[in-house]
Amino acid sequence: MLKSEKDRENRTGPSGSAVPAPAAAPAARSNRLLADIGPLREHPDFRRLWFGNTVSYIGQQMTAMAVALQVYAITGSSFYVGLVGLCSLVPLIVFGLYGGAVADAVDRRRLGLVTATGATVLSAALAAAAIAHVRSVGVLYAIVALQAVCFAMNSPARSSMIPRLLSPDQLPAANALASLAGGVGQMAGPMLGGVFVGLWGYQAAYLIDAAAFTASLYAMWRLPSMLPGEGEGSAKKRPSVVEGLRYLAARPNLRTTFVSDLAAMVLAQPRVLFPAVAGLWFGGDTRTVGLLAAAPAVGALLGSVFSGWYGRVRRQGLAVLVAVASWGAAVAVFGLTRNLWLGLVFLGLAGCADTVSMVFRNTMLQTAAPDDMRGRLQGVFLVVVVGGPRLGDFLAGSTADLFSPATAVVGGGLACIGAIALIALFQRSFVSYDSRRPVA
Repeated sequence: MLKSEKDRENRTGPSGSAVPAPAAAPAARSNRLLADIGPLREHPDFRRLWFGNTVSYIGQQMTAMAVALQVYAITGSSFYVGLVGLCSLVPLIVFGLYGGAVADAVDRRRLGLVTATGATVLSAALAAAAIAHVRSVGVLYAIVALQAVCFAMNSPARSSMIPRLLSPDQLPAANALASLAGGVGQMAGPMLGGVFVGLWGYQAAYLIDAAAFTASLYAMWRLPSMLPGEGEGSAKKRPSVVEGLRYLAARPNLRTTFVSDLAAMVLAQPRVLFPAVAGLWFGGDTRTVGLLAAAPAVGALLGSVFSGWYGRVRRQGLAVLVAVASWGAAVAVFGLTRNLWLGLVFLGLAGCADTVSMVFRNTMLQTAAPDDMRGRLQGVFLVVVVGGPRLGDFLAGSTADLFSPATAVVGGGLACIGAIALIALFQRSFVSYDSRRPVA
């Protein structure tokens, strides 16, 4: 029997559903500083899935840039470009919750294949419209909305597959690798999209995106069946969104992972103020705005690159609180500085802290929740990640208009720290959460 076939047999049970792989020897990873690539090296299914998701995400970011450029070319209006985000935001929020319930009711592998195929077809449709010189923003908006539906249905299924492929001690490394892939996509995708549009037109970016999805499709096709697992709600034939929300409401540790993230993203989200502070604080222009926007992404990427120590952290709840408080502190100090390069450093530290928080929050969701609830919790995770920063934009913008940008940024950072202090005071079980004995 070939080694790859034997690996797959070892990871599948009698029904064909995946089971966690045996834990890797901890001694081999005891002194790492750089990202732990053990999950990629030891698990072919995860390696293919990670690579496919990385390639397809770069393609998606290329398409997002190309759509924005095309809408602006058609309308000449930044307002219409902004509507592109709204067309994707609403489906992501609505279908993120629904997609999580579906992921807990069907074969997650099949759901991933169907939705990734839909996204591929939609990217091809964008290319066909560009080739045909269709100059209708309504068509672009409709396709973008449908792409968001596919992503919202695909993401909970894809994320809830990971605990079925890896052992619990490898999940922090896997989530750090996922963050690394996201950082690469966010930095490389828009840049490549702009280059390809400039060289060969909008259709080039869309066609490359459609081709990139084949990597994700191939990875999911090679996976074993991911049938619904057993858990507290397994007796239910049709898992529902409401059932998932009730489960979450009764689980303080899992609930706190979302509350802590909202404290950061709603109370201390400074990005909407970058155009204002670039000129007011630093005497800069649009290039300064670009630097401010890029700094948290660079910090997040570095947080993923130097993530080898994540697997040694057992007090993951405490790690989340420290990371979110660090985000708030970095944002507050950024609001006090008037030196551009020092400000970029603190924004980078904020991005790094956000990566640490994300990795441990996602790991807690994957390990403390039963398999039959993971899809719905990942759906809530998607909604919080997508919706929280938008609420933060609104709060920061409103506060800046009422008072000043400095008040919005510094006050938001301090409010975030205060919220985390309250969580630490009243949610003692979260502070003492131990990954060796995960309790929801």
